[in-house]
Amino acid sequence: MEAPTVNTVEAVETLLSQSVRRGFTINRVTETFGLSRHTLSEVRDYVALGREYGAQILMSVGPRAIYDIGATVQTSEGARVGYRLRGQEQLVRALEDVRRAVDAGVRGFILHDEGLLSVLGRLRATGQIPADTHLKISAHCGLGNGAAAQVLEQLGADSLNPVRDLTLPIIASLRQSVRIPLDVHVDNTKTSGGFIRTYEAPDFVRIASPVYLKTGSSALAGHSTRATPEQTEGMLRQMEITTEFMARHYPEALQSPSEASGTA
Repeated sequence: MEAPTVNTVEAVETLLSQSVRRGFTINRVTETFGLSRHTLSEVRDYVALGREYGAQILMSVGPRAIYDIGATVQTSEGARVGYRLRGQEQLVRALEDVRRAVDAGVRGFILHDEGLLSVLGRLRATGQIPADTHLKISAHCGLGNGAAAQVLEQLGADSLNPVRDLTLPIIASLRQSVRIPLDVHVDNTKTSGGFIRTYEAPDFVRIASPVYLKTGSSALAGHSTRATPEQTEGMLRQMEITTEFMARHYPEALQSPSEASGTA
């Protein structure tokens, strides 16, 4: 179970503590605001909460084209490349984002650029970043077919988030193409389609395991936003509903337990 788009320390603490109180497990929390937009103290708080509750913490590498000075990303066509890195200098800054976070204890990153994945994969292989660093591909990379999935796996991806509106047969074909976990949206914000696929959650597990069910972001205003207390409560409610549907419609499915020591 993955809680996506959790962009404040307060929201992380609420989600993890309340999930325990309500009796379900959050295995992973993903932050999408951008590492360079958090203070070092906030980054360390993310790490500490992940360790306390045994949840994997993945943080989003920036800067991205949407923060850059170019006008292309502001056009309807250019919006498609909004999360890619523009120029070598932005790649260097993204690598510094990772180094800063690694020093703070972060061991999981969300990547939006294939070139950055390639470089980080090589740095990990040569011991220049920790061997236990997890590299997750964002839905913003536009993954939608098995051949692309294989390329990303070969470059070093440890989990893949396909685009949010794929059919069950397409998701099944992705599972046949790679061995690493898939991260599949059960629901998402209106800005990326607003899909609510709660009844399909058991099918996602049947056809795509090992799989992370990304659920709760339908309560948010959009990606890279910070949740209000009301929206955080909405996330918890949707996660609880997804957990209930899994128990009702696929009771034999086994969810991974929370990690005893946590991985951040």
